[in-house]
Amino acid sequence: MSARNSQSNKAAARERLRVERERQAKKDKARRQLVVAVSAVAVLAAAGGIGYAVVQSNKPTQWETAAEATTVKAPKNTSGTNGTTVVIGKSSATKTLELYEDSRCPVCATFEQGVGATIEKDVESGKYKIKYVGATFIDNGVPGEGSKNALSALGAALDVSPEAFLKFKSALYSTKFHPEENQDKFAKDSYLLEIADSVPALKSNAEFKKNVEDGTFDAWAMKMSKAFDASGVQGTPTLKMGGKTVTAQGSDSPPMTADQFTTAIDAALKG
Repeated sequence: MSARNSQSNKAAARERLRVERERQAKKDKARRQLVVAVSAVAVLAAAGGIGYAVVQSNKPTQWETAAEATTVKAPKNTSGTNGTTVVIGKSSATKTLELYEDSRCPVCATFEQGVGATIEKDVESGKYKIKYVGATFIDNGVPGEGSKNALSALGAALDVSPEAFLKFKSALYSTKFHPEENQDKFAKDSYLLEIADSVPALKSNAEFKKNVEDGTFDAWAMKMSKAFDASGVQGTPTLKMGGKTVTAQGSDSPPMTADQFTTAIDAALKG
């Protein structure tokens, strides 16, 4: 091979090497730009996700929205501001028993299991009327939504009839359906509808079911809860008649058996 050809070949080799290096440099640059772009998109996506999460966390909950509602649909068979006055019984009854309860309250459940049937019988006979005031404070102490959701469902039952309301309330507190205080089972519409199936007037009642699932009376429930808060009553169950608290004889506690209740209520009716 001549020296000239050798020099020419070397020059060509160097040129090919230069071209290859430039091509590789361009590929490396493009790869770096792609990595930067993808990383930027990932950062923006993450930031967007965080921003969305922050916005969502700052949005009011269903129940906060219901509490602030200015327009309230009240159930039938109610009266007063926002329909928060619920009085059930014969118009001929001259006395009214005020009954303050929270649907998740375990003591209320014990009270209703022992005394509820007596109250229903007394109301039906015209012995007195009852004024029901529903509370939701347990949802705050034992975090959940069951008290609020059950109160809204009670509104849906009241919309059907006072009798359906009383039967549904009794079923909520029954040994069969009432959950432990730390179990928020009433927060599920499906569970409330399962309970309602034990009440003939509510079983397969399409309008009642729709009102429960749609939360038709959520705002009403929150207004009722505010009425309880404004009453000054500190716990549930609380019974009052003529402005005086009805308690078991010789104690400051509510009557928890039918006999205790009858003795206490007869004294209150005379007072």
